This record gives sequence, structure tokens and C-alpha cells, in this order.
Amino acid sequence: MTENSKGTALITGASSGIGAIYADRLARRGYDLILVARNKGRLDELARRLTDETGRAVEVIAADLGNKDDLGRVEKVLRTDASITMLVNNAGVGATAPLLASDIDKMEEMITLNVSALTRLTYAAVPRFVKRGIGSIINIASIVGIAPERLNGVYGGSKAFVLAFTLSLQTELADKNIRVQAVLPGATATDFWGIAGTPLEHLPSEIVMSAEDMVDASLAGFDLGEQVTIPALPDARDWEAYEAARQKLIPSLSLSTPAARYRAAG
Repeated sequence: MTENSKGTALITGASSGIGAIYADRLARRGYDLILVARNKGRLDELARRLTDETGRAVEVIAADLGNKDDLGRVEKVLRTDASITMLVNNAGVGATAPLLASDIDKMEEMITLNVSALTRLTYAAVPRFVKRGIGSIINIASIVGIAPERLNGVYGGSKAFVLAFTLSLQTELADKNIRVQAVLPGATATDFWGIAGTPLEHLPSEIVMSAEDMVDASLAGFDLGEQVTIPALPDARDWEAYEAARQKLIPSLSLSTPAARYRAAG
């Protein structure tokens, strides 16, 4: 850990796009970095630039988080590196095609990365955070976690998992000084879209946010103490109303008798 560091942030999917911008912003905030992605060349280039510009210590781990052995290497770092104070679960893939036009093997690979890898990395990091009494987790979900009709249903389902998992962690870790934020970006200008099957230029420009603006808004939400940040949402009260309606449902979701409307007429 370098002098005057806020600790080390481990960022997945860090070689480009949203992950690379998180790396830049967190380095400038005083974090040392561990950057994880498959493309070692890009990671090395980013690490050199950030070290030159910020003076932070930057380590790279070339790893495919869809590969069990590679994932295990990153888990070990999270379990054993006492300098790590933040985990940014950014790595993920998407899809835009409907079920009938999708490859089930690709859908399974998406679940492995978006759900299983994120879960395992979180489970690796949290015990050490709890032991130290400090730590932060930023989980990159998506607006399709609450609007699954917008894109491929498996992608939406995987991001709904990220949101649900984050909300659960917030409750479980509330008294342990661990910050957990879910970020729900809308369409963001990265190579995600081309990989997912819909080129970015096919999207209406009015719905696409730059990756820089998305990350800056998300970190502003983090600074405000938000548990859920939706960078494009104009009025935070709309999310608060949505969450209040969800909370209102909870006491009535599990009762000893069926609701009256389901009882057979006598």
C-alpha cells in the first residue's frame, strides 16, 4: 500500500469501459488498485498510465472470471490481501436477443459471470472486511434488473439477482460498517452493446450516457450514501416511492391463509 492510500480497490472488468474509468477515478481519490480482466496488454497499459498520472500502486491480474481456476486466483487475493478495502464487481456480459434467438450455452456463460463470479468474489471479500470493521462493495447491476422487459430476459434476470443480492447484503452488514452500493446504469456508451448483439449506433442517442458521466454520477451517489444509484433517474423520490411500495408489500407476502380473492365460494 502506498503512502496516504485509502487502501486498495480491486476492480473487475477493468481493462476498458466502465471498469477502466472506475480505476481512473478511484486512483485519483487515493486508492491503490488491483485491476482484473482478461486482456493483460490493456491492463498493463492502463496500470502504467495511472501510476504515472496519480502515483498510486497498480497491480494487474489477467484472469477470465468465467474460468473456475482464474476465478479462484482472484478469490484468494481477496481473502488474503489485507490492503483491500473496496471491491468493484463490474465484470459482466449482456445479451439483447430474445429467448427464441438466443444460444442457451451463451446464456449459461452469462449467468456464470454475472451471478456466480460476482457472488464468489463477494463471499471472498466480506469476511476480511467484517474482521477489519471497514470495507466497501460496489455492484454494477443495470436498469434491466427492474425493467427486464427491455432486453434479453436472462440478462435482466442476472442483474435482478445483483440488485437483490445487494439489498440483502445491505441489511445483513448494516451494523458492521460495510458499505454496499448497487449501481443501475441505463444504456452506456461502451463496447458492451456490440458484444451483446446490438451496435451502439442503433440506439437512440437520447438514451445513451457516456461511460465517464455514468461512473462520475455513480460515485457521487456513493458519496451521498445511496444504497441504490440510478445515474439517469431525474428525481430520486421516484426510486424512494418504488422502494416504499416494495417495503409495504413485505409484511403481507407470507401469511397463514390465502388471500380472500383466492378462496373458493362457499
